[in-house]
Amino acid sequence: MKRFYDIIVIGAGPAGMAAALAAAEKAPQCSIALIEREEHIGGILKQCIHDGFGLIRFKERLTGPEYAWRYRDMLAQHSNIDIFVSTFVIRIVQQNGGGFELTFTNPKNGIFTLSCTALISATGCRERTDRQVFIHGDRPSGVFTAGQAQAFINLKGYLPGKRFVILGSGDIGLIMARRLTLETASVGGSVEGVYEVKSEPSGLTRNIVQCLEDYGIPLHLSTTVSALHGAGRLEGVTVTQVDGRMQPVADTERYIPCDTLILSVGLIPENDILDSLAPKMDTRTKGPQVNQYMETTVPGLFSCGNALHVNDLVDYVSESGSIAGEQAALLCSGTAFEGNTASERAAATEIQPAAQAELCKNPAEIPIYADKTLLYQTPARIAPDGKQAVLYFRSAAQREQAVLTIRAETKTGSKTLFKKTFRLLKPPEMERIIVDTASIPAYTQQLSVSLTDAEPAHQAKEAE
Repeated sequence: MKRFYDIIVIGAGPAGMAAALAAAEKAPQCSIALIEREEHIGGILKQCIHDGFGLIRFKERLTGPEYAWRYRDMLAQHSNIDIFVSTFVIRIVQQNGGGFELTFTNPKNGIFTLSCTALISATGCRERTDRQVFIHGDRPSGVFTAGQAQAFINLKGYLPGKRFVILGSGDIGLIMARRLTLETASVGGSVEGVYEVKSEPSGLTRNIVQCLEDYGIPLHLSTTVSALHGAGRLEGVTVTQVDGRMQPVADTERYIPCDTLILSVGLIPENDILDSLAPKMDTRTKGPQVNQYMETTVPGLFSCGNALHVNDLVDYVSESGSIAGEQAALLCSGTAFEGNTASERAAATEIQPAAQAELCKNPAEIPIYADKTLLYQTPARIAPDGKQAVLYFRSAAQREQAVLTIRAETKTGSKTLFKKTFRLLKPPEMERIIVDTASIPAYTQQLSVSLTDAEPAHQAKEAE
């Protein structure tokens, strides 16, 4: 059994598959291990039988399994990729001389270890449970996360109930509202409604329209499930309206009979396996802080997909995986910057003097800070290597005609690097922009990102 791989990718969902494929294409001489804890690769895509995937990546409207199958076919064309399924990570240790040693277990090999130069974490995210949102009352059966219910129906062919209440208006909850309506139509079931504690829905607008409005499923905003009722099996829930501070409004409680509660109350990037490596984490995204190449603060460790931050579109999940895979391949083939700062990378790599001088204008990766007008932005750092960098962000509130501005802060002042006006920004809808790092001034200390309201057209004309 092979014991060393140039690159190990943990997680064979859309990000992990894209990372392994990109690495194999970028450096065919590199060996790659793709690790998956389930019996089949594909991640969450396997149970997402609705369409809408791949519009950016493949320019086609695919179902989740079709999207996963495309990648499976492409991976099969590369002999330098070994896939391990039903394989769990037990431990990760950073080696003194560089690289990582990982301990795994699976039914075929028992407990075994593999070493690698570069490690890519593509572990995805997990759903919040009823315990994490503090729902009171009884503890009956019949409470599922939206992903659990989706797996029962689409993969196993089991209907978890007949009369449903959905808490939370995340995308998977909206999709399941439609799915449950279709599946229970022949057995007299129904979706009683979708309840959202916030004053605005959490899912994409297209899912609100296609999954709720088109099927006549009511959406109740500023309302939450405050208690569960049932002995053994769920018999009903109490819903309560909340005010602007998320506090219950007196005398607004209602009892709704149901046998199943579906939770779509948020996702959390799954990074517990990285605790031993202690990468610096982003308090906003709940994922590791990375540069534009998806490299964390631990040299040689990359993070991508929903393990980095929760994405809306699988195409962007795959994009971040591809970026991580390409850079990991360059690192292993000796053509990538090997340090954790621009100056270290320039010193450790044989590059042209002119390029090295350009890098040394900014001796370290430059931190990026977003103010409170943004929920978050990623990456958290940019290496000013003269190339284009992808930046993802979410607005903290719904805004019309909003201007995103990125400024380079130096000791002598600030310079506007990027400015773009967006017609409409919503917190549930992630945005993507391209930043030219060649425009970053020498000796920039940090980049600041903010949103402001666009100047009215008549005022802008007068200013001219």
